[in-house]
Amino acid sequence: MIVSRLRPGEDLKKGIENIASEGNLKSGVLLCIVGSLNKAVLRMSNENKMVLDGPFEIVSAEGTVSPDGIHVHLAVSDHEGRVFGGHLMKGCEIYTTAEICILKVPKKLKRIFDSETGYKELLID
Repeated sequence: MIVSRLRPGEDLKKGIENIASEGNLKSGVLLCIVGSLNKAVLRMSNENKMVLDGPFEIVSAEGTVSPDGIHVHLAVSDHEGRVFGGHLMKGCEIYTTAEICILKVPKKLKRIFDSETGYKELLID
């Protein structure tokens, strides 16, 4: 398992990618992220991008990690407890911290383009 921490001002998506790269992680499952964001950038299911100014608490995060990319879904809550969620995009700026736990998995995970969906999708070797 990889346990790491991102600091204020860092980009959450880029930080997860760096953690995986620096840890020489071939395949993993993102178990959790505990922390907060100044700004959240999320892609919705209709492909629209939502940019929200915080601060926010990270209340849920899960996904897969491979050398070909990460796929993370993120939920954040504002100061009134309203929750917003979607696909993690670059631009999510850490407010105070992001404590990240990634479980290494023995199967080889890859992301390859799927012409049916138009996205890089998970392939398990």
